[in-house]
Amino acid sequence: MAYRIDFSPEAAEHVAQLKVHQRTRLLDMIGRQLAHQPMLETRHRKPLRPNHVAHYRLRVGVLRVYYEVQEARDRLVVVKAVGVKARDRVYVGGKEIKL
Repeated sequence: MAYRIDFSPEAAEHVAQLKVHQRTRLLDMIGRQLAHQPMLETRHRKPLRPNHVAHYRLRVGVLRVYYEVQEARDRLVVVKAVGVKARDRVYVGGKEIKL
């Protein structure tokens, strides 16, 4: 059974600020990578150390998708934030975040 994918209002705003080609690639990868086994560690996704953003990260080129998985209730993946990686820094909504 596939996971349902939902975006927080902040993450939806982050996605809307992307260029069209970035948004298209990002949404395609989210659908392919997170619909089945979103907690499985792969080349593109990994669990994160405890932080204030999310428990998991998906890498899509220079973009980073931070998400939570709600397994028990209704098999839901909630995208919390979308950021852009520049060298060793990640910017979410134009502000640098520390993970």
